[in-house]
Amino acid sequence: MSKKSTVMTEGAIWKEILFFSIPLILGNLFQQLYNTVDSIIVGNWIGSEALAAVGSSGAIINLLVGFCIGASAGAGVVVSQFFGAGNREGVRKAVHTTLAIAVAAGAILTVAGVVTTPMILRAMDTPQEVFEQSSQYLQVYFGGIFFSVIYNMSAGILNAVGNSRRSLIYLIIAAVSNIFLDIFFVVILKMGIIGAALATDISQLLSCIFILGFLMRSQESYHVRLRDIRFYDNLLGRILKIGLPTGFQNIVISISNVIVQSSVNSFGAVVMAGYAAYVKVDGFNILPVLSFSMAASTFAGQNVGAGKYDRVKKGMWVSTGMGVGYTIISGILLLMFALQVIGVFSGKPDVVQYGIYVMKFFCPFYWLLGFLHVMAGTVRGTGKTFQTMVVFLVSLCVCRVIWIWAVLRIDHKLSYVMTAYPVTWLIGAVLIALYVWKGKWMPEAYYRMKKEG
Repeated sequence: MSKKSTVMTEGAIWKEILFFSIPLILGNLFQQLYNTVDSIIVGNWIGSEALAAVGSSGAIINLLVGFCIGASAGAGVVVSQFFGAGNREGVRKAVHTTLAIAVAAGAILTVAGVVTTPMILRAMDTPQEVFEQSSQYLQVYFGGIFFSVIYNMSAGILNAVGNSRRSLIYLIIAAVSNIFLDIFFVVILKMGIIGAALATDISQLLSCIFILGFLMRSQESYHVRLRDIRFYDNLLGRILKIGLPTGFQNIVISISNVIVQSSVNSFGAVVMAGYAAYVKVDGFNILPVLSFSMAASTFAGQNVGAGKYDRVKKGMWVSTGMGVGYTIISGILLLMFALQVIGVFSGKPDVVQYGIYVMKFFCPFYWLLGFLHVMAGTVRGTGKTFQTMVVFLVSLCVCRVIWIWAVLRIDHKLSYVMTAYPVTWLIGAVLIALYVWKGKWMPEAYYRMKKEG
């Protein structure tokens, strides 16, 4: 295999997972810079109402993008299993089928996002003072979401074959350009919140152009030819069978987050701004966990393809330990520097106060989320995405919605709403642990081998 790809079926497990995760972590951090830079510049140069508008938009963006991220996870599992088995033709067809899905999904999301934005904002009870700015930001943002979908699906292909470094380079270029474009459009041209969204669109276009250019120039098994982009054989069904549960899971969890955002909106613009500020911090903090989860999926997929099932199980415990260890350390550091961290987003004392208040419901319990996501990543890499979907839907969606519905009928308190996060993370961690302990999540060949001794 080429040195540009990482074969994770040999070598020390912790090194393979860690060195593969580092570019993913850095890449995800730079990707998170898109919306965070918007928030920092908007909060300091336009005002707290604009910051609240950008913050409340995040839940809706995740709602529509989540499906495509799930589809890319399904594609990544299929590509990684072909790659681990050394099946070059299978990799080629899976790659081009994945990009065909990306083109279709990107077009649909663009239209759906622009058309449905006002209706969704009204359904969320968005306060009138931030409604217009939220609507403007979202509609311009969705005008360029096609490029984001193409990039993320392409990055999923590279991650599946172990090449997480290349997408990192393009993300750094896009993130840096986003900072300069934000300053140019918002600070210099005074374009307001529309300028912030436009800067993000252009940056996403750049990352899309760069990564497609690399895939088209590559001579590896994942080389892309535009004329070959179409649905191949039964791969569309196979990718969707694995990806749809994760996509549906992401959509429904995003809906639950929209419900949380709607509940926060009922406390007014100042609370919205404080919550929005910490949600940006939370986005950064959770990205390494998601990166370890992605690494666990790729590791499991390649080793399942190679038939190395014991290595899959060992990799699960190594990656889960990394995820839990990271979340414990990051939670402590965030609490220690809470004032400085939230102060980056706003200079208003009341906004900072609410941001720190929200932080105290997240940081001590992040390790539960680390356990849930990383262990589920391994299970997902074996192709058992329906089972992980059930765990996430029950814990992070159904239980969260029921909790909020119940507690707000007891009393209208922000603390009751925020407690939904640690409670549902605990439920999810328990459910995934029970499934790994009792369920048949490995391929059937593994259980046949055990039976035969």
